[in-house]
Amino acid sequence: METLELIQKFEGHHKQVVKLLDDANTAVKSVDDRVNARLCDIEQKMARRRVYGAGVGVGDVEAKTLGTALVDHPEFANVATLANARGKITLELKNIITSAAGVGGALVAPDFRADPVLIQRRRLFVRDLVAPGATVGNAVTYPRQSVRTMYAAVVSEGIRKPESTITFDIETAPVRTIAHWTKTSRQILDDAPQLQSTVDSELRYGLSLAEEQELLFGDGTGVHILGISAQATAYETTRNVGGDTRFDTLAHALAQSAVALLPATGIVMNLDDLEALKIVKDDLHRYIGGGPFGPPITSIWGRPVVGTPVMAAGHFITGAFLDGAQIFDRQGANVLISTENESDFVENKATILCEERLAFTVRRPQAFIYGAFP
Repeated sequence: METLELIQKFEGHHKQVVKLLDDANTAVKSVDDRVNARLCDIEQKMARRRVYGAGVGVGDVEAKTLGTALVDHPEFANVATLANARGKITLELKNIITSAAGVGGALVAPDFRADPVLIQRRRLFVRDLVAPGATVGNAVTYPRQSVRTMYAAVVSEGIRKPESTITFDIETAPVRTIAHWTKTSRQILDDAPQLQSTVDSELRYGLSLAEEQELLFGDGTGVHILGISAQATAYETTRNVGGDTRFDTLAHALAQSAVALLPATGIVMNLDDLEALKIVKDDLHRYIGGGPFGPPITSIWGRPVVGTPVMAAGHFITGAFLDGAQIFDRQGANVLISTENESDFVENKATILCEERLAFTVRRPQAFIYGAFP
């Protein structure tokens, strides 16, 4: 009798365990289905993001380019009217990160290719390295410490305490305008993807080229931006030692930054100089930079390094970019489209102008070391 009761209890427990396992499997399957659906959705969005812009039938795009934001602008429908009329329209594009559906599909849909063949572009980086900011004025005024002389010491009773000197200068960075324009056929105003491609691939890129040149090498005269190199601290050539390689020179520059209590966070140098570092060898003819089968040089002495044609051959800049400089955007990329510029009306053309306004501050000139390889 006891054995029979034990068997019945065991069978009851077994059924409960089986039910719990079934319930758990059902719950896990439900989670797997939701995860798989989410992954599928992410993959589809990533695939759409790889498309150049948001053409007809592409769907929602979360990170929009300047051209996409242009054709999605609430006032963009008025642009198409210029194809058969005269006038001009200005569209200010402050925020190009959105998931709103566009109006591109309402216009003529050409046979659009997602991968246009463009002229080679150089790598852009300066804006991404420095701190971002915004302003609503025509200039940015800020205090910058110029003198710090510390005389703190132990003193006796009745003795005059030592005085330290701390001085701030008021600096002003004016807002500057970077702009350019191009002529195009008036028919492009009826063609949303083509207009979008023109703004993205050429006009916005052209602004970035001029911006990078100014941020690095603007001399501050006239309407130019006062850039990093004009304010940077000169490299101390007394640190050079006979037989130094370019790796050694960069190490000296990083040490100079560290002594100034502003450790560098990045290195900028000429692209040819960076490529030349790949073939530097030691006394036993062994490659230092990884050799022909090694990875590209992306960091030196633990700091990220970037090669750019903007930097003159044989020169370099090391610096604490994020702490040492900041961009203040006054006006994002602004697009103006007109059919009345010069002889546009009689030649069936349109003029597209793209411009931006910004101020640039080098808050800590000592944070940047500008020099040349010996």
